[in-house]
Amino acid sequence: MSESRILLYYYFVPLADPQAIMLWQRTLCEKLGLTGRIIISEHGINGTVGGELSACKQYMRQTRSYPGFKGMEFKISQGGAEDFPRLSVKVRKEIVTFGVPEEIKVDNGGVVGGGVHLKPEQLHELMDENNGDIVFFDGRNAMEAKIGHFKNAVVPNTETTRDFIAEIESGAYDDLKDKPIVTYCTGGIRCEILTALMKNRGFKQVYQMDGGIVRYGEKYGNQGLWEGSLYVFDRRMHMEFGPDVKVLGQCVHCGEGTHKFYNCGNNDCRELILLCPECHANPSTNNCGKSECVKITSAINA
Repeated sequence: MSESRILLYYYFVPLADPQAIMLWQRTLCEKLGLTGRIIISEHGINGTVGGELSACKQYMRQTRSYPGFKGMEFKISQGGAEDFPRLSVKVRKEIVTFGVPEEIKVDNGGVVGGGVHLKPEQLHELMDENNGDIVFFDGRNAMEAKIGHFKNAVVPNTETTRDFIAEIESGAYDDLKDKPIVTYCTGGIRCEILTALMKNRGFKQVYQMDGGIVRYGEKYGNQGLWEGSLYVFDRRMHMEFGPDVKVLGQCVHCGEGTHKFYNCGNNDCRELILLCPECHANPSTNNCGKSECVKITSAINA
């Protein structure tokens, strides 16, 4: 049986013809039997694809053959094509949709004006230099932080990346503007943009986890500053950095510890919610809790 893997990657570089890059990437993935999601814009490329290990290696080699992507790094994790329903390759205004494409500036060195990149060990050095007085700022959607985050992290009230602009302009975090802030997200891409947006709005000491939570977890597992599981955007829904993981999530109905997200059992709702196995199996609790959803799911096996 062939080995399979999932590749997570992004690269900020000016692209003169995103449409041509999109057609090339789609053809390449189809040829290699890879599935997943790739977004391309004039700012660069962002993708997560899965397939056989040999195909993944060919994909990395051929993608790096494009001069603009020569320095691209790939994060490799367990999984494969079966973790994605299909292949999607699209051109968008932004490769991460913060809703401000005109504010994002990219050159051959990446995003202009972003935060200082920290390797996992450099994060610990920064902690020591500041006697632990730094702020972890979650650059993901608040839902993702329910099952895992850095210790004592600030988790903004966001449902999508578009919400971050209003959040950081609200004044709620103005007391952090002079403090060392370390932003983090799954693989690092959201923080490339977020740090630049924060600096543009007066945050002075802004850093970002180089390679995101994935790189930190690979280095320190569950023995560092990260707690819990990592939400991922494929059929796995979550991943862990070792067997001794701390369960942070709670079932929305009974409060039992869980790191498993499910869609609400009402097909007209489908909201992602945390459920324990027992509540997921029970029609009366296999829902988000809204009265209409409770009524519909409870009637399924009545």
